[in-house]
Amino acid sequence: MEPNGSPGWTIKLGDSPVVGTAIHNGTDVNSACRSLMCLPEPERLREEDPYTEHFIADFPTQIVVHRSRFQVDLNRARDAAIYLAPEQSWGLKVWQQSPSEDITTEALAFHDAYYAELKRVLTGIEHRHAKFVLVDVHSYNHRRGGPKATPTSQEKAPDINIGTFSMDRKRWAPIIDPFIEALRGQSVNGKPLDVRENISFQGKGEQTRFVHANFPKTGCAIAVEFKKIFMDEWNGEPDQATISQLRTMLTSTIPTLESALRDMA
Repeated sequence: MEPNGSPGWTIKLGDSPVVGTAIHNGTDVNSACRSLMCLPEPERLREEDPYTEHFIADFPTQIVVHRSRFQVDLNRARDAAIYLAPEQSWGLKVWQQSPSEDITTEALAFHDAYYAELKRVLTGIEHRHAKFVLVDVHSYNHRRGGPKATPTSQEKAPDINIGTFSMDRKRWAPIIDPFIEALRGQSVNGKPLDVRENISFQGKGEQTRFVHANFPKTGCAIAVEFKKIFMDEWNGEPDQATISQLRTMLTSTIPTLESALRDMA
C-alpha cells in the first residue's frame, strides 16, 4: 500500500472503527531533495514528530508515514505542502535553491496518492462499521528557546492538546468528550496528564479537514498533539519509559471510542 513501490507509508488494517495515524513520524528525505536543502539535519529533525508511531502501535488500524514533512507535508493543503518560504516552516530556510519542477511534481503526486489511499481505506471502514474515529497523532516542541531555556509555560502548553477546529463539535461531542475524559484520568510518571482542547493547536491540519469534508456524517478526526515530554527535543534522545506509558494510555481509549461510536448508531 505504498505509492509506486516507494517506502512512503505503511498501513496496517484491523477490524475496528478506530484508526490511528502518525503522518509526521517520518524523517526520510530522498537524495535529490537533500542535495538542494540548506537546513541542517538537527534543525530539521527538531521539527519532526519522531516516535509518534509508537503511540498508535496497538491501534487496530494504523497509518504511519515515513517521508519527512520537509519534503512534502501531508498535513498542509496541497498548494502549501512544500515549504518554499521560511514563514511556512517556523522561520527556517529549507532550500538553498528552489526545488525543481520534477521534485515539486513528485511531491504533489505523493500528496495526491496519500489522500486517495486514505479515502479508500476510510471508505472501507465506513462500509463495515457505519462510522469511524481517526486519531491523528502529532507532537510539539515546548523548549524553543534552547535546551537550557525556560520551557513554554504549562498554561500555554498542555501535555496533550486536543484539536477540534474542523469538526462539527456539537455532532461529535459524544465521541470527543468521553475521549478527553479518558485521557484526563491518566497519569504519566506519577503526574496527572494535563489534557486540554484547542490551546496550543486547534486541529486545523489538512488530514482532519479532509476527513470532515469527505465523511461529514460518518467520520470524526481528532488531532492529538503530545508535548515532547517523552524526549529531549534538542538532541532527539527518547525517554522510552514515558513513550511506553503514553502508548498504553492512548491504547486504553480505544474501547471508549468504540463504545461511544456504538452509542451514536
